[in-house]
Order: sequence, then C-alpha cells, then structure tokens
Amino acid sequence: MRPRSAETVTPALLRDWPLPPGNGGKEGRGRTLVVGGSAETAGGVLLAAEAALRCGAGKLQVATAGSVAAALAVALPEAMVRALPETSAGAVSGAGAGIATDLASAADSVLIGPGLADPVESAAVVRTLLDGLDVPVVLDALALAAVTEDPGCVRHLGGRAVLTPNPTELAQALHETDDTVETDHGASAVRLAQLTGAIVALGGATSWVAAPDGRTWRDDGGAPGLGVSGAGDVRAGLVAGLLARGAEPAQAAIWAGHLHGRAGERLSARLGPLGYLARELAPEVPALLVEIAH
Repeated sequence: MRPRSAETVTPALLRDWPLPPGNGGKEGRGRTLVVGGSAETAGGVLLAAEAALRCGAGKLQVATAGSVAAALAVALPEAMVRALPETSAGAVSGAGAGIATDLASAADSVLIGPGLADPVESAAVVRTLLDGLDVPVVLDALALAAVTEDPGCVRHLGGRAVLTPNPTELAQALHETDDTVETDHGASAVRLAQLTGAIVALGGATSWVAAPDGRTWRDDGGAPGLGVSGAGDVRAGLVAGLLARGAEPAQAAIWAGHLHGRAGERLSARLGPLGYLARELAPEVPALLVEIAH
C-alpha cells in the first residue's frame, strides 16, 4: 500500500482528536508497566516512567534489573518496582523476564525497552512478555531488536503496538542502510508499519507517525536540544502513559510526539536552545496538556 500524503500535526488537529478524559481516580486512568534498565542504564526507566505519569496515567509499575531495583523504588516513590534476574554484565535476562508476566497481563499498557543493555537478551525479553499478551505495547530502544529479528512479533496485537525507533533503529529494523532511510523518513516509517502491523513513531528533527494503512502524520515542532541523551525515553514513556489512559495507538503516538516537541520548545525559550536535560521535559507536560486542549 502506497503512503498517503502526510497530515501536519497542529494544536487544532489534536483538539479535534481529544484524549480520553482524565476524570475519576487512578484506576480510571489506567496502569502502565515499564520494563527496562540495566546496572549501567537505570536512568532510561526513570525517565520513561515519570513521563508516563506526567501525561496522566493513573498507576505505575516498573520491572528492572535486580541490582538497581531498590534505587529505582526510592527514586520513583509513586511506583511498584519488581526486580528481574540479570546477566553477569548487569542486563535484564530474557530467561527471567517471565517474572513480570503477571504485571504485564494486568496492565493497560506495557512499555519495553528504555535502558535495556543487551540486544540478544532484549529480544528474548520481548518474546517472553509478548507471549499471550493482549494489551497495548510500546517497543523502544533495544526492545526493537525483537522486531529486527521477527517483524511479525507484534501482529497478534491487532494494531495495538507502537514502535518508537530513532532513524538508525528504523534502518536496522528494515535491514536497510541509514542513507536509504534518510532519503525519506516518512516512507521508511510506513514500510516498517506495514511490515509489522504496528504504529511507527519516528523521532528526529521532524517527528513522523505512520500507520499500516499508509496514513502518516508529520510534526515539525521541537528544538535542537531534544537531541540529547534520554529524550527518546521520555517520548516512549509519554506514548505508554497515553495508551494507559485509553488513547488509540496512533493518537497516543501523535500526541506524545507533539507534547515532546513543545516541551523542548518551551525549555529552549526559557533556558537556551541547548543544554537542558531530558529529565526536564516531562515536568512541562501537564501544563501543555491543558494549553493544547483549550
């Protein structure tokens, strides 16, 4: 199926596609599970998990490498944190990921990937958690190794998966060169969406969202400072949090990309175009949600 003309994301488009209302208590706004981290990269989980809460998810659970679980539980007092077995190098072990399957099956959205440290083990983590899973899933960072290995691994979710690659990860998943993807990010995102049956949310100077039916959306907002370590973890966490609230997969990806870009613009205006930190993005989101909706 050929890609359709891309629709530009604007506040007006988002207001015409409103998020599910945030009324009621925490149970009514959904439970999200973030799976990731390692002995050396626990921060990715922290960034993604906070972002999920900042965009309105009601309950948060985290499954991470055992050696950092206690520290993350202190850093995330809002979350229930479960320790997972890890390899000798401190990566989450695919063989032990089944310990989190009960959390995954009871969640309203599952994000796998931030901070994972070993491509082979990461692919095994995804396979284990996806087995029998029937809730919306976001695959980010090294969790995308499972898609590179088996593009059909999320098809059983019936379009309820969102992939959040950067351009290099997109090229790897498509088994193409970086230069091929660079020639047309939107068309490349559509190819992966059609190959996997998932929504593809591609980060970069221009944010792209592609659906398997060929629909595409582009968002030219953002700022140079978003090209910083950890920013992608925040964006993936926003997608997961919005899915937990009940947003459709494409809607969650589009809103998350716009919120991410607008947060970068706001920090650029206040602090300067470079030098703000990924951890500073998520605190901007609650006010942006109000502004965009009105």
